Amino acid sequence: MQMVIQAGAHFTDHDPLLNLLQANVQLVAKSHAAFWGMRPFRKIFRPALKPAADRPSHQDTRARFQKLMPQGQQVDRAILSSALYLGERASIIMDGQFYANAGQRMSYMDHLFSDSSVELFMGLRNPGSFIPKVLMLLSAPEREHIVATTDLSCLSWLAMIEDIRDLAPDVKITLWSNEDSPLILGDIARALVGLPADTQLDQEYALLSSLISDLGKQELKGLREQRRPPNDPIFRGRLAQIFQQHALTEAIEEEVELPGWSEDIIAAFTELYEQDLARLRTMPDLRFLNP
Repeated sequence: MQMVIQAGAHFTDHDPLLNLLQANVQLVAKSHAAFWGMRPFRKIFRPALKPAADRPSHQDTRARFQKLMPQGQQVDRAILSSALYLGERASIIMDGQFYANAGQRMSYMDHLFSDSSVELFMGLRNPGSFIPKVLMLLSAPEREHIVATTDLSCLSWLAMIEDIRDLAPDVKITLWSNEDSPLILGDIARALVGLPADTQLDQEYALLSSLISDLGKQELKGLREQRRPPNDPIFRGRLAQIFQQHALTEAIEEEVELPGWSEDIIAAFTELYEQDLARLRTMPDLRFLNP
């Protein structure tokens, strides 16, 4: 069996992705795949990812997971979806990096399912908006400790990815930029399930439609009526054009609530983020989903 972990990150388009899988649940089952949201993590994998002395045995954890399998359905690809597989709230920013425990956690999951192939899927987000959202999620003392002990300007996704590759080298990694999610949500879902790139999905463009004007919705409807496959280059180019021309500013731009977090800081992080994405796209043995 193939184990697929869709691990956020936090504040990415996790819910729209799960909604898309749910809208195509019969197609997912027909493809011998099954997916779960938060429940398996809370009930099974949170205890298993505790320090080694407090963990249940591999056999107990696997037996409990096996009980979740749908009756009467062949499952060749099990999809676990929650950002918490990489780290809980207090460890999103810790020890000077994002998800400092991610490599260890993926190594554990790889050993737990040693007779299966393990894949990690993760959407990355611009640290310029990600960092303040993480800090505002924490209590005031937690936030003050991170600000006092961490050089926030050095935070990037590269260290986390390198940790995972070092500590869990057999785990296959698929990444994308969350800012591209409205255009590639269907691609993410197809990759998660293992579907061909030209598979049509119900409600594939629901997220995109929610972010564009009424005129954009009309153009999107007309484009879809042409019945081009979703991986057609002409279709993809036109889709990107619709998003660029008709995106609603209030829908795609979020207010940054962290005091002192200025537009200049966001711009600096954006430049570094784009450099990191360019490096990640060229890394061997790593798949990056692009619009």
